Amino acid sequence: MTTRTSLFSHRTIRQGAISAVGSVKIKLLLACCIGLTLFVLAGRTASFMGWKQGAASFHRSSLPGKGYALLINTWKRNDLLKKSISHYASCPGLASIHIVWSEPDPPSESLKKFLNHIIHLNGRVIELKFDINKEDSLNNRFKEITDLKTDAVFSIDDDIIFPCTSVEFAFTVWQSAPDTMVGYVPRIHWVDKLKGNQDTYLYSGWWSVWWTGTYSMILSKAAFFHKKYLSMYTYEMPSSIREYVTKNRNCEDIAMSFLVANATGAPPIWIKGKIFEIGSTGISSLGGHSERRTHCVNWFASKYGRMPLVSTSVKAIDSRSSWFW
Repeated sequence: MTTRTSLFSHRTIRQGAISAVGSVKIKLLLACCIGLTLFVLAGRTASFMGWKQGAASFHRSSLPGKGYALLINTWKRNDLLKKSISHYASCPGLASIHIVWSEPDPPSESLKKFLNHIIHLNGRVIELKFDINKEDSLNNRFKEITDLKTDAVFSIDDDIIFPCTSVEFAFTVWQSAPDTMVGYVPRIHWVDKLKGNQDTYLYSGWWSVWWTGTYSMILSKAAFFHKKYLSMYTYEMPSSIREYVTKNRNCEDIAMSFLVANATGAPPIWIKGKIFEIGSTGISSLGGHSERRTHCVNWFASKYGRMPLVSTSVKAIDSRSSWFW
């Protein structure tokens, strides 16, 4: 009886010890997980602070003769224009600002004074120009700019903000493929299988891209491209396409995607980036938008005599600021 009691006691003590050790290990593992999570969150705090975060780690692109030109399209929204310029003027790679102005009245002296003041606050020499247009056409945003001092053009709408870190990353990606269109807003075209014709296509928006992970266009509302495409859009692209854009007030971004794809035979590059929309919804929220865009895709393809757009699933992600990549 004594022997059995002793054995039972030893077994109980051993099992208790094993249980205690297992409990300690689990607690240590949980503590490590919590500690690692807090460390990662601390390192990523800046990414949750909105679009006003700094970009001090990208100074190399601000060397003389380098950098990019900001080409910003605006229309009677001076408040948004001021916010956008105030933000992008702090991006280290920015070399010049070109505002596409198609309003009937010229920009006011007060607006010019405010924008120049904002630029000078950063203590850098950044050229600011208003590109005045007599005609109100969406083609104006891609008119040739003869005195650009940089090869890179960052085309942006006045109601969209990207953190400077994201813009500088996109710029470095563009530098690795300067003939390609690099940007944040992907779209896709599909063969219209219901028509049973390989030469009929459908235009699809963000949700199709998200579901399939495939895209063939980058919208020019937020994209880098080489300045040569401004000249090609103005002088080499079929004039009937520019006329279509002016008449229908739509699809100038698709026309630029067609132009670049036709010149390179390559797909664009999608950049993962947080978009801050500071304005109201645009024409994309109107009924029949996809149908009109589908008509653009098919009409442009007919003018090129083929479909130049190339689909891809490649996505560029800055691994320094992403948890999963």
